[in-house]
Amino acid sequence: MSKEQQGFKDPTGLTKWTKWFLYAQVVIAVIAVVSSVLEYQLLTDFKYGVYTSQELAIAAGEANDALQGIVGILQLIIVVVSGILILKWIYRSNYNARQLGATEMAFTPGWSIGWYFIPIANLWKPYQAMKEIWKASSNPQSWNSQSVSSLLPWWWFFWIISNMFGNASFRLAMRAEEINELIAANLVTLLSDMTDIPLSLIVIGIISKVHEMQMSHAKAEASN
Repeated sequence: MSKEQQGFKDPTGLTKWTKWFLYAQVVIAVIAVVSSVLEYQLLTDFKYGVYTSQELAIAAGEANDALQGIVGILQLIIVVVSGILILKWIYRSNYNARQLGATEMAFTPGWSIGWYFIPIANLWKPYQAMKEIWKASSNPQSWNSQSVSSLLPWWWFFWIISNMFGNASFRLAMRAEEINELIAANLVTLLSDMTDIPLSLIVIGIISKVHEMQMSHAKAEASN
């Protein structure tokens, strides 16, 4: 084992937990989509006066609020934990690529996650950092000449779209008072949740492949 690789940290456990929470994120996003569809139906019923009494309308509204509240809390918890695990996985993957022999990488482990929190720059820097991790994991010795999977641009496309819908949904929900405003907020939230499903699945694919490549190199080095 080379001197550099002595610092390699087996990412198998971290990768496993990250993927499990991403799968949980897919499940809760599907549930959120169903919940939003039900809320949309409720709002349109309110709009067109389907309910014959105020008591029935209030009961339906309270049931919807309770469901949305439970789904929202679960979604928040899963997304926060998932996000922390993903950032930790990115840090570890950048670090391990270096331990496997990748040199002259532009992004340090810290900045590979730090750029997510820098306004404006977070529109492209995290993507560049992930591309570098992929290349360095593919071939640590000559990573600059490596190509990247089509998963990466799709990941970044859905990441940007998901954030746009998420921000729009929050802003609309905060100021929505009239029924048409509530319906608009509901539809944007629905789009946000729908976008999260392919986004999470693509991230799972990226994590799985990078883990596979890094472990392959680590095992090869260990056997020499």
